[in-house]
Amino acid sequence: MASQEVVAADKYRSFLYDEESQKTMWRHGSPPTYDDVNQLFEQGRTKVWEEGSLEETVQNAIKSWEMELSHKIRLQDFKTLNPEKFKLFVNGREGLSAEETLRMGSYNALLKSSLPEKHKYYNSEEESFESSHEAFRSAFPRGFAWEVIKVYTGPPEIAFKFRHWGFFEGSFKGHHPTGNMVQFFGLGTLKVDQSLKVEEVEVYYDPAELLGGLLSGAHTNSTMDETTKNEATSQGCPFSR
Repeated sequence: MASQEVVAADKYRSFLYDEESQKTMWRHGSPPTYDDVNQLFEQGRTKVWEEGSLEETVQNAIKSWEMELSHKIRLQDFKTLNPEKFKLFVNGREGLSAEETLRMGSYNALLKSSLPEKHKYYNSEEESFESSHEAFRSAFPRGFAWEVIKVYTGPPEIAFKFRHWGFFEGSFKGHHPTGNMVQFFGLGTLKVDQSLKVEEVEVYYDPAELLGGLLSGAHTNSTMDETTKNEATSQGCPFSR
């Protein structure tokens, strides 16, 4: 990981290498670099937004928020959200506070489910922040890219459509990589204050689009048969779960 002194500012994320970042407590000791996932993003995005447009602003703001959530360990170092008011709502479930979201990590927050145990092909309650990020980092060694497809309304309540994708080129929970693209689409809203700090995030998407692709590779001990795989990919959209 490059040091702050030699790395250039990231094109899509704020609050990485400014003066304030030198006082930040980073999860891995220093700011992250996004060279690989930025390359994946630029090669695979379906939209190239005009510089300064609302779409580009929203896209970069969400990338910055995700960066802070994944790599900063103190809420006092966050610049993209209001810690006192922040709530994350996923697929209609009860909102998570800033502290809860930071403790769980973004993957566990997005994949939390009230499904019966036998249908949980990813159990966020058994995963730590670190183990969840390692699982997806292993599955997507080039990164998991994200883009805004459309912005429907501007601030203070921003509504948008997004796409998330990566190439399954590493193992996931014992499943061999297929090399195929795994992607999903979703809708979201951001409620921001006058300083454009996020107060609420609401996301709707179908986890089966993500997990189905990751469970498609053969398992190392062959315990998951075709019937189980089919169940995993046919859970449907859990907006009401």
